[in-house]
Amino acid sequence: MTLPNLTFADCLQPGWCVSPHVRALVTTRNGGVSEPPYGRWTAGADQAGGLNLGLHTGDDPVAVAANRARLLSLAGTRAAWLVQVHGNEVVLADDVIAAADSGGAPAVRADASVTATPGVACLVMVADCMPVLLCDEAGRAVGAAHAGWRGLAAGIVEKTAQRVAELAGAKLENLCAYLGPAIGPGAFEVGADVRDVFMTEARVGERDLVARAFVDHGSTPGKYLADLYALACVRLARLGIAQISGGDACTVTDRERFYSYRRDRVTGRMAAMIWLAD
Repeated sequence: MTLPNLTFADCLQPGWCVSPHVRALVTTRNGGVSEPPYGRWTAGADQAGGLNLGLHTGDDPVAVAANRARLLSLAGTRAAWLVQVHGNEVVLADDVIAAADSGGAPAVRADASVTATPGVACLVMVADCMPVLLCDEAGRAVGAAHAGWRGLAAGIVEKTAQRVAELAGAKLENLCAYLGPAIGPGAFEVGADVRDVFMTEARVGERDLVARAFVDHGSTPGKYLADLYALACVRLARLGIAQISGGDACTVTDRERFYSYRRDRVTGRMAAMIWLAD
């Protein structure tokens, strides 16, 4: 069976007002060649044609390689593929690609990358964690961060934004942010320990906003439903970044579009990527 090629219609794109030099997209589970359980979800069934981009998911590595090639062909770029570790390390995407080109170099372990080089894509993979894409309004630099709750608490968004601003020679308040598909506030159950981390780190004037991002899960004592999007907005506001879009999707509940590790356990990975046009 010949499967149709990946198109922009298979992806999400930020609805932000930025320089046309900035290009960005988030893949869905559609538009690839992976077989179930990594396939596309149509009419209540997992079928061939999934765009799984994760090499360590149990999927056929030949299929994953073909999916990655489809994505890069669509974007017309090279990409900085990271080994993500739920930390707060930010690297230069150009260095990641150079390391991959050198052959034999260890894969770069980090959770965000930035660049000011056209044709180089910053990329993070997700399947419930929140991808955060950043750029300056004038289109001089971009960055992508992988922000699960651990990375978010560790400051990955702030560190990535600061690096983008430095590369662009811009003020932080002139950056734009896009919050890509992640586990939504109605599905992300966490313990009091997670809430305590964010409450402890909340600054003066932030405590009420952070507290409201955790809703008591009435059926389970000591558990909360957490809003990653709201927590990210608190961190961005801390930097003076007000131009924020996205934050309205849930990977867990939208099975037709998104992979979700919490929902399925054995599942694929999507990519959020951002680059500057040549």
